[in-house]
Amino acid sequence: MSSYADPHRHIALPTTADNESLHRREWLVCNGLGGYASGTIGGLPMRRYHGFLIAALPNPAGRVMMLNSLSEQIRLPDRTRADLGWVSPVFSAGKTIDLVDFQLELGLPVWRYRGHGVTIERRIVLAYGHNSVFVTYRLVDGEPVRLEIRPSLQFRGHDEPVSTAVPEAYSLHAFGARIEVAAPVPLPDLRLHLDGDRRTFVIEPMIIPDVAYAIEESRGYASRGQLYSPGRFRAELRVDRPAALVASTEPWETVRTMSPDEAIGAECERRRRLLDAAPPRARTGPAAELVLSADQFVIRPAGRHEDHVRARVAGDEAWTVIAGYHWFTDWGRDSMISLEGLTLATGRIAEAGSILRMFAHHVRDGLVPNMFPEGANDGLYHTADATLWFFHAIDRYLRASSDQRTLAQLLPTLSSIIDHHLAGTRFGIGVDPADGLLRQGAPGYQLTWMDAKAGDWVVTPRRGKAVEINALWYNALRVMQGWLAAAGDHGAAARMEAAADQAQASFERRFWNESTGHLFDVVDGEHGDDPACRPNQLFAISLAHPVLAPARWQSVLAAVERDLLTPVGLRSLSPHHPDYKRSYRGDLLTRDAAYHQGTVWSWLIGPYIDARLKVHPDDLVGARRALDGLIAHMSQYCIGYIGEVFDADEPYAPGGCVAQAWGVAELLRCLLLTER
Repeated sequence: MSSYADPHRHIALPTTADNESLHRREWLVCNGLGGYASGTIGGLPMRRYHGFLIAALPNPAGRVMMLNSLSEQIRLPDRTRADLGWVSPVFSAGKTIDLVDFQLELGLPVWRYRGHGVTIERRIVLAYGHNSVFVTYRLVDGEPVRLEIRPSLQFRGHDEPVSTAVPEAYSLHAFGARIEVAAPVPLPDLRLHLDGDRRTFVIEPMIIPDVAYAIEESRGYASRGQLYSPGRFRAELRVDRPAALVASTEPWETVRTMSPDEAIGAECERRRRLLDAAPPRARTGPAAELVLSADQFVIRPAGRHEDHVRARVAGDEAWTVIAGYHWFTDWGRDSMISLEGLTLATGRIAEAGSILRMFAHHVRDGLVPNMFPEGANDGLYHTADATLWFFHAIDRYLRASSDQRTLAQLLPTLSSIIDHHLAGTRFGIGVDPADGLLRQGAPGYQLTWMDAKAGDWVVTPRRGKAVEINALWYNALRVMQGWLAAAGDHGAAARMEAAADQAQASFERRFWNESTGHLFDVVDGEHGDDPACRPNQLFAISLAHPVLAPARWQSVLAAVERDLLTPVGLRSLSPHHPDYKRSYRGDLLTRDAAYHQGTVWSWLIGPYIDARLKVHPDDLVGARRALDGLIAHMSQYCIGYIGEVFDADEPYAPGGCVAQAWGVAELLRCLLLTER
């Protein structure tokens, strides 16, 4: 029995009807495969990604919307009907049982509705490692009532537009309160089952026209579409007898292995074990919530069968990191930056090693994949920094694990990476022999983390010698120097040392901007040296082997705090720059133009805290205070998570992905780092 209480996050609901507030805050539950369920607290679908079962299927299918929405009604003892929260207007009874409470219990969403003499609780859980969702209903008090649930469908890739055509009907097979809806080949059938007393299914096919998705409209995407409903499930709901809807793409023998109560109990127990494995100081408060949120990003990639086969033959498991929900896949850069917070800070050392070994297998021409596209087995390699972050992640892993076997396995790959960078590799990535600094850039590509591209327009190309690329390069050389020396290869270690010394001397000479008191963002760029004040310069201080001389740390930190620091992360560009954009809103072109031109990024709180503690090592209280805004944010966007970006100016409205791996990882890591 654990000595700590299960983490809860309670959301104070408005005392008056405020549907806008309820429909702007979201919930998310994932299944360890990349699949998920997600929606708004109030129930109104606002995004193409909102649904009760987005299944993670073998490639080339990828992640697929299998169950979009549920219209839930209660037939009251007086035989009138009431909607349980939001219901599609097509089916609305005209009166509602109001939502009075929402909270996360162990990171899982729980709703409580009250009205017309009844109180009803609803919970949602996904079966870990399976594409199955359980939606349970419990009558907390009141006379027995009749529950009616109408599922609505639109089988499509989760990233496909909501305007995707819906047929007049999907083929349906019904077996009492069990049904199978045939999805288009090669997708599996959707199996639905209602567990409860006096359960039935009424075949009543219907098209739900003109469903509107407001956030899609605001982002400039197709925002209206149709859904198909095969009919209605019905069951009696009593205080002593709950009901549950189960939806799955798994075979019936798998679906019926566990009851809904057993599935919820198993997932709660799994989550408690995650907390048991975490450091003691991460088992309570916001840190405990973030341990559970971190788990949602660490997945076994459902689609990439070859990775699983290769790992199992070696007695290993294939793990990776989803960069963000809803639309990101696994990205090399995000995985390496997030690795420490998602796995090492949560006690998941084995998964960390597996992630590193999996990415090492996919190294090509000295490069770690930038990303694996949805439904694809092969990665894309257009990145200059993911590979250098790989060295950082391995260094953090070895400090936590002392796993010399994995280091020995990876060392030939790491040496090859260094050789490729010294000689020059793809996308213009290579060391300038004149100064030992790493340059990068190729027309039409965005190779650093500031990677927005709209059509053929690369918004922030940063071609040349970028400040964080060279901080990472220097750090990689120094860790390689140490690893090679420990392995007894003193000649190779000496070569790393010489390359690092040259890079450090050149960095001090080239990147320091005396007139501004901070670092150039890019030198030897297409238009000369770029004096813009950006957060990238922090990595010259924050990494394990800082390339910048300590005498200049205070000046750089002061510039960052003056121009870039906000309560929810760092701006990507100083407000004094002519290209500064105040908000991250509008269609894709408008958003991409602002993505790295002022927009605040939550993950950058991590390098800021690292740099701050190097300059002010005794001020843990001040460093911890800088995290308060992001902790408050955990109740404001996707509950229990950290969003991707925020507007650059107050009130710093959130945008982008509702749940971002490196935002969660860096906040958790910094919470533990600043713990007194």
